[in-house]
Amino acid sequence: MTAGSSFRFRFRVRYGECDAQSVVFNARYADYVDISVNEYIRTLFGDYQNLLDQDLDIQVVSLTVNYRAPARFDDVLEARIKAGRIGNTSFTLHLEFYRYAEELLVAEADITYVLIQPSRMTKTAVPSSIREQLEVGAPGVLVSHAGE
Repeated sequence: MTAGSSFRFRFRVRYGECDAQSVVFNARYADYVDISVNEYIRTLFGDYQNLLDQDLDIQVVSLTVNYRAPARFDDVLEARIKAGRIGNTSFTLHLEFYRYAEELLVAEADITYVLIQPSRMTKTAVPSSIREQLEVGAPGVLVSHAGE
């Protein structure tokens, strides 16, 4: 996925996220997906409260991660996000994590959410306005917490 065609979020690997092999511990990528998607959701929909105010929320139903290369302490990683499949009540986001300085792909992830109505705790159809926002995405938008 090219940088210009996707939403991008940069962050720095912290020491405590690395394992005894001096690379990012595999389970940390779930955290990386979560913080990256939070920034993406904020960019698309504004404050997360905007979804809740519509009696809408999202719940994870699937997360897969494939590792391609190691990331290490103090690396700046760039998550690139685009929507994948958008179904009736669920949607998938595809993420690619690059070591920013080298443009090296370190991991890929797909996360699928089901849209729910919190007041009833039942899944609900993806409204057309949300579907449209997901389809358009946020190409070219960059949010950085890396201080690069």
